[in-house]
Amino acid sequence: MYIPPHFQEISSSEIAAVIDGAPLACIVAQTAEGLIANHIPLLAAPDGTLIGHVALANDMHRLVADDQEVLAIFRGDDAYVSPNFYPTKPEHHRHVPTWNYQVVHVYGGISFQHDERAKRAAVGLLTRNHERRLNGASAWRMADAPADYMEQMLRGIVAFRIDVRKTLAKSKLSQNREPRDYAGAIAGLQASGNQAMADRMAGRRSTDG
Repeated sequence: MYIPPHFQEISSSEIAAVIDGAPLACIVAQTAEGLIANHIPLLAAPDGTLIGHVALANDMHRLVADDQEVLAIFRGDDAYVSPNFYPTKPEHHRHVPTWNYQVVHVYGGISFQHDERAKRAAVGLLTRNHERRLNGASAWRMADAPADYMEQMLRGIVAFRIDVRKTLAKSKLSQNREPRDYAGAIAGLQASGNQAMADRMAGRRSTDG
């Protein structure tokens, strides 16, 4: 990934926020049949590994060798930025359209787990995380489903962990613009309905200075 120095994201908390806020990763791997890509929700475990699971019918766990390096791509908020957002545009017209975004690339060795304990752990951790966010005290639990049904569902998946070896992150949030154009970009994004990106940029400005 091309990362100009002014867009390089080095904040561990910001990187974690992108992964946490956009957990549906695109996992890319090279195989004997060529490149493959799968979109899979991942969870960052306390030990730093990424946890997930795939369908047993998904050839990913057959095509990718144990401990083979894969690339997991997490894409955060993104938005089109018009030159019309910049207050300095009428002064010199030296602006072109661009796209703001945040993305994290995580490289690591993947290991697939076929035992029931690992599969229960993967499903349990992922569902607990997302259910608590969505439903709070009414969160769905694995124990809510009939035991035989849950066992049937678990037989249809393969768990995996990715042992993280390298992380590259990019936050392209108009940091290269002068303050009034930066503020103009925020206002323009708000007016065009891109509140999430506007909030991200506003939060960045308050943190940086």
